[in-house]
Amino acid sequence: MTGEFPKNNAAAMYVEQTPPESLENGDPKNFYDDDGREKRTGTLMTASAHIITAVIGSGVLSLAWAIAQLGWVAGPAILFAFSFITYFTSTLLADCYRSPGPVTGKRNYTYMDVVRSHLGGIKVQLCGLAQYGNLIGVTIGYTITASISIVAVKRSNCFHKHGHHAKCNISNYPFMAIFAAIQIVLSQIPNFHELSWLSIVAAVMSFAYSSIGLGLSIARVAGGAHVKTSLTGVEVGVDVSGSEKVWRTFQAIGDIAFAYAYSTVLIEIQDTLKSTKPENKVMKKASGVGVTTTTLFYVLCGCIGYAAFGNNAPGNFLTGFGFFEPFWLIDFANICIAIHLIGAYQVFAQPIFGFIESRCSSRWPDSKFINTEHGINVPFCGRYYINFFRLVWRTTYVIVTSVIAMIFPFFNEILGLIGAASFYPLTVYFPIEMHIAQAKIPKYSFRWIWLKVLSWACLVVSLVAAAGSIQGLAKDVKTYKPFKTQE
Repeated sequence: MTGEFPKNNAAAMYVEQTPPESLENGDPKNFYDDDGREKRTGTLMTASAHIITAVIGSGVLSLAWAIAQLGWVAGPAILFAFSFITYFTSTLLADCYRSPGPVTGKRNYTYMDVVRSHLGGIKVQLCGLAQYGNLIGVTIGYTITASISIVAVKRSNCFHKHGHHAKCNISNYPFMAIFAAIQIVLSQIPNFHELSWLSIVAAVMSFAYSSIGLGLSIARVAGGAHVKTSLTGVEVGVDVSGSEKVWRTFQAIGDIAFAYAYSTVLIEIQDTLKSTKPENKVMKKASGVGVTTTTLFYVLCGCIGYAAFGNNAPGNFLTGFGFFEPFWLIDFANICIAIHLIGAYQVFAQPIFGFIESRCSSRWPDSKFINTEHGINVPFCGRYYINFFRLVWRTTYVIVTSVIAMIFPFFNEILGLIGAASFYPLTVYFPIEMHIAQAKIPKYSFRWIWLKVLSWACLVVSLVAAAGSIQGLAKDVKTYKPFKTQE
């Protein structure tokens, strides 16, 4: 086989690598899906793993703080509300993967393609701006969180050695650079279809650190920790001022919204599923598994975390040193967080990579730099293909997002802002509007009215969450001292 070939000629590439006898003795339908692309191999398990990897992320670590701001009544209620809304709208979005029908219609490979097929017009550009802006924000947020977790390992050992009141200030920046170096390597994975193994590992890690945080919280409560909690959360005049209460409440809502954000990659996940069963049915089951599992963890971590720390719950209960001992278990949990975020970064970055590369390939189809794959033999791994444009572009992207993360290393505010900015357009507005168009729901009918009411209510929630996060971010920028760990 030759050492290079055009990467956009998928059928030719497959024929080159497939023994002729296998094509002679088999039906071509065994090798390609209805759209001419290689057979998809995703299953309910792999889709659920992708969702859990995307959903149970760094957001779970801030839920004890969020419940502390909202209290025993509003906190769990908002968690369940976001859970229901996310699952409901994800089922609507799953039906839009194919158009015009959800079972036999034409495939749409990205969120923008789905919006283009069902709505069209300027909404396609607005969707792209919201989706890819959110994906970029998430990768920046994960770079921040992963570095904080690794720093927490070093601080945990420092506190164990020198005492809990020692000044163990360690810079995040070297660890952001290490995280970026790992992502530069992993970003050379060509596409989403080859990420299943990474998502499964990341999902296991997310269960591990969530379970550790939950177990430590339970142990703290069982040990008789004397903390102050209330039905309404932090108290005005005691814990915070009136204005701080309002802004923190808004920010907490944004944090919870971020904790459920995976609509941005739902279509890309659904595009990995095999076609033996209608993809929309499998995706709905995967969404049910993912959202139910994460909601259970969220309620347990948020509520028991609040019971353990009360109104003084840290913004991140594993890296904010709500726990100091056993230090080795804290270290292990933070390592699990870092490993999980390594995989989660790729789940959110691959759609960005695919979008830019497909656009460039279409714009410059004759460019060898963009469209040629170069084969090299990697010891113990077989033959691997390098595309120079993919190498340069993806490396540049990782470096730029890491630099932005170094400039704004603020955990809770970044999470809240990303959640607020993406929740309404991507999780609520577009799925509802596309469902109305696909199902041809009559205007002003009962179903049309309550869907619109849900959409407008979520818009208000997103706006107030964004306001709270922006206020908190502005406050942190003013007081930020570089070269010290952000908790």
